[in-house]
Amino acid sequence: MKRRLPLRARLAMMTASAVAIAIIGASVACWFLTRDQLVSQLDQSLRTAAPPARVLFVPESSGCQIGERAPLFGEPDENGKLKLPETRQILFRDGTVCASPFAYEIAPTQADLDVAQGRSREALHNATDANGTEMRVLTRQDKGPDGATLTFTVARPMTDINKSLENLGILLGIVSGIGILGAATTGVLVARAALKPVDKFTDVVEHIARTEDLDTTIPVEGKDEIARLGTSFNAMTSALKASRERQQRLIADAGHELRTPLTSLRTNTDLLLLSEEQNRPLPTSDKQRLLRNVRGQLRELSGLVVDLLELARPDRARNAPASGVAALHTAVGNAVERARLRGPEVEFAVDLEPWHVRGEEQELERAVLNLLDNAVKFGPPDGVIGVKLRDGELTVRDHGPGIDPADAPYVFERFWRSTSARALPGSGLGLAIVARTVAESGGTVGLEPAEGGGTLARVRLPGTGRAPGQA
Repeated sequence: MKRRLPLRARLAMMTASAVAIAIIGASVACWFLTRDQLVSQLDQSLRTAAPPARVLFVPESSGCQIGERAPLFGEPDENGKLKLPETRQILFRDGTVCASPFAYEIAPTQADLDVAQGRSREALHNATDANGTEMRVLTRQDKGPDGATLTFTVARPMTDINKSLENLGILLGIVSGIGILGAATTGVLVARAALKPVDKFTDVVEHIARTEDLDTTIPVEGKDEIARLGTSFNAMTSALKASRERQQRLIADAGHELRTPLTSLRTNTDLLLLSEEQNRPLPTSDKQRLLRNVRGQLRELSGLVVDLLELARPDRARNAPASGVAALHTAVGNAVERARLRGPEVEFAVDLEPWHVRGEEQELERAVLNLLDNAVKFGPPDGVIGVKLRDGELTVRDHGPGIDPADAPYVFERFWRSTSARALPGSGLGLAIVARTVAESGGTVGLEPAEGGGTLARVRLPGTGRAPGQA
């Protein structure tokens, strides 16, 4: 299998081929037009030629002779014939030819006989005389010297025309060769100029692939296809850079958050092991306290790992919207039931209307549960949490200390925790998961101070109150 030519060579070859085809086509057209013009001029001169001036003898069967004077120039050949600029002869109905004594006879064709026999008015064609010279022949009827109608043939040699066409063909061939060579050179120059931006593009891409330097951008000039490609590539590298920065930040923040529970677990387990190794058992109350701490740290660690896995999955909001249809009221109801199991002492005031949105019901349920957990965490132990769903707007209201307006823009960032929340359990990822899930469904979410105290979480999701397929 032949190795495919590089793009530069293919572009140069296509450009040169296109120009070469145009040159060759123009040359061929020029040659044929010139030939037709020369032949047309020759035909016109044949039509204006006069019939023979005198016929000496005209028998119907044994031939005849046209009485013409011998020309004053030229030496006769071995047959007594001369190279004449024009040959004239008479044609009879039976095919008999009466030719000049100084010219070679031209045998009539069927087209000539058709004129002699009255079936055609004129015959114009190429023929070869008895000496092998190509002639242009015109056969027509006209009045003879005695007034009688004669069928006569006028012929002129094609030698000059053929020689001119041969010289023209050679000249056009030379010109075409020079043109093709120039086309090849032009093709190389065009390919080099056209692919110069691509070369720059390639150098930048190879540099990024070699160094992983996503800060490198491609200079974009103009608005052509190469410029569009460069703009798209710069946008792609910017997106990759932002993604890598988010990953690095997530890893750094996750490492920071994991360090605290892991340190606490290691301290507690070391203390328990040390007491066993030294055969100095801890008091039962202290041991139970340590074990409860270990269990709490394990729960916090498990929750953090689950949240990290949730945030580590591909961010669908930047690629494509959620494709399924979920019953938001069902997801909210399930989340409330799960929240009741976690905090049985907290009361939930629920008011839900049917609302169907774009998204996955399980993910929406987890997002709502995170909002409820957040409300339980900041609300009083025996307080009431209001949950309402009306016309696509979900509100979760607690009666806690409320949110500082200065903290509102940051609460949905990963691992961000306000000063008042740092002493409470949690990973700082719950509200980030809420913001991501809501964005994937095309909605918005925000926290704001509630009237009368507490915090109000407001989620707006586009959708409909009718179930899919419902009339």
